[in-house]
Amino acid sequence: MRRDLLPTVLAGLVSAVVGYASSFTVVLAGLRAVGATPAQAASGLLAVCVAIATAAVWLSLRYHMPIAIAWSTPGAALLAATGPVPGGFRAAVGAFLISAALMVLTGLLPWLTRAIAAIPGPIAGAMLAGVILNLCLAPVHAMVDLPLLATPVVLTWAILFRFARQWAVPGALLAAVAAIAVHGPGGSLADAALRPTPVLVTPTVNLSVAVSLAIPLFLVTMAAQNVPGLAVLATNGYTPPLRPILITTGLASALAAPFGGHAVNLAAITAALTAGPDTHPDPGRRWVATVALGTGQLALGLGASLAMALVLLSPPILVVAVAGLALLPALGSALASAVTEPEGREAAVVTFVVTASGTTILGIGSAFWGLLTGGLTALLLYRRRRPEPAPARNPTAPTEAPATR
Repeated sequence: MRRDLLPTVLAGLVSAVVGYASSFTVVLAGLRAVGATPAQAASGLLAVCVAIATAAVWLSLRYHMPIAIAWSTPGAALLAATGPVPGGFRAAVGAFLISAALMVLTGLLPWLTRAIAAIPGPIAGAMLAGVILNLCLAPVHAMVDLPLLATPVVLTWAILFRFARQWAVPGALLAAVAAIAVHGPGGSLADAALRPTPVLVTPTVNLSVAVSLAIPLFLVTMAAQNVPGLAVLATNGYTPPLRPILITTGLASALAAPFGGHAVNLAAITAALTAGPDTHPDPGRRWVATVALGTGQLALGLGASLAMALVLLSPPILVVAVAGLALLPALGSALASAVTEPEGREAAVVTFVVTASGTTILGIGSAFWGLLTGGLTALLLYRRRRPEPAPARNPTAPTEAPATR
C-alpha cells in the first residue's frame, strides 16, 4: 500500500466503526419491533452490512468517487415506531422488498425522481421528526426508570458530544456495557455465537403493511439519507451519478431483504468523514476511503450475533435510550427543516402531530397518515393563498410556489 493512502484507509475504517456503533441498536430495535426473532434480527444486521460493503465497493471502484453507503437509520427508527404489523416479520420483509423496488424504479424513471423531489421539505422533515420523537424520549424515561444504568450513559454521551462529537454514541454504548456489567441483570456474552447465521425469511405481501411501512420507509430513506448524502458529496466538489446509485442501493436492499435487511442508501454522516480534504488532499484518491469503509462494515457485520446478544442482555429501555441518543441530532435537523420556513409551517406541524400520535387507521400506521394529512393541508393552504394579488411594485410577478426540496 502506498504510504500516502494509509490515512485514507484509516479514515474509511474509522467511519465504518463510528457508523456501526452509533446506530446498530436502532437497527436491531427496529427489526425486533416489527416481529423479528433474535436470530432474524442478527441476520438482518449482517445482511445490511453485506449490502453496504457490496454497494460501497462497487460504486467507489466504478466511479472513483467517495460514495459512502450506510443502512437507513431513519428507516430503522420507522420500524421501531411502527411496531408489530399484520402478518408478522414475513409481511415486514415483503415491505422491505417493495421499498427496494421503489428505489430501483426511482433510478430508472426520471419522472419518479422528480415526483419525490417535489415533496415539500417541511413535510418530509416533519414526518421524520414524528417518527423518531418517541425514540428520542427514551433517554428521559430511562433516567427515571433505571437511574443507576442510564445516568452514566447520558453523561458520557453529553461530555463526548461536547468535545468529540463523532464518538459520543459509541462512548455511550461502552458506558452502557460497563453499567450493565456492574449494576445490570445477570448474564454473560460468553455463550454468544461468534458468527451470525443468515436466516432466510419468505416474504408475504400485505396491502396495509405496504402502505404503512413500505412507502414511508422508501420516503424517509430518500428524504433523510439520499438527499443529505448527495449534499455532502456536492459540498466536497463531487457530482455523483444519482440514478446508478439509486439502482445499485435498491438492488442491494432487495438482495438483503429476504435475510431481514431493511434498506441501504447513501450515507450522510460517514460521507462527511470520507469525502473531506482530511481524508486525502487529492479528491481523486478519496474513493479509497469508501472501499475501506465497505470492507470494515463487512467485518463488523460478522459480529451481528454478538451485538444481538448484548441487546438481549440489556434492559430494553436502556437499549432504546442509546438508540434515542443516536437520533437526537437527526431530530434537531428534522424539526429545523420542518419549521424554519414560514410557508408550509402549518402543514408541517399537522404532519408532525399526526405522525407522532402513533395512530393506526385501517391497519395503516401514522407515518402514512401524517404524510397524507400534511400534504392535503399544504394543498388547502396553498390554494387559499393563490388568489392573493401580487405586490403593486411588480404586478406581473407570478404567485410564489411552496418551498420544495
